[in-house]
Amino acid sequence: MAIPIRLTVNGKPVDAQVEPNTLLVQFLREQLRLTGTHVGCDTAQCGACTVHLDGRAVKSCNLLALQADGATVTTIEGLAGTVGDKVGNGLHPMQEAFRECHGLQCGFCTPGMVMSATALVQEHPGADAATIRKHLEGNLCRCTGYHNIVRAVQQGQAGMQSSAE
Repeated sequence: MAIPIRLTVNGKPVDAQVEPNTLLVQFLREQLRLTGTHVGCDTAQCGACTVHLDGRAVKSCNLLALQADGATVTTIEGLAGTVGDKVGNGLHPMQEAFRECHGLQCGFCTPGMVMSATALVQEHPGADAATIRKHLEGNLCRCTGYHNIVRAVQQGQAGMQSSAE
């Protein structure tokens, strides 16, 4: 039996019907076709499914879509344009930093890393490398040694701060 939900996704109102057991990640990917939110482990361990729910980074494979009823969800697709307007190619400063600092290889973990990193910067402006590493412990990458990811977060942090000014 489908249940109606109403939420805002990437700045747009969404009215939908979901089954009670539909995970938020399934709703985003399958019903809304926002496939930038990846399904990795299905156990909230890898962080590939990280989105912002009312401004907080959450693992969408660990929440029911019903739990997002009335909330605001931002996915990687909706991140660009959320901080200032100074990035010329339309990318969010954190996305641009991941690209410039080679903070990705295969790219599977990147959306979740970027979403976690932007939430970190919003919660802890001026975070040092140790804080960044600690905050990203819930996001797994099998390709990199995390050095470029930390550099990307530091550069993205600077970009977010200058864009907000």
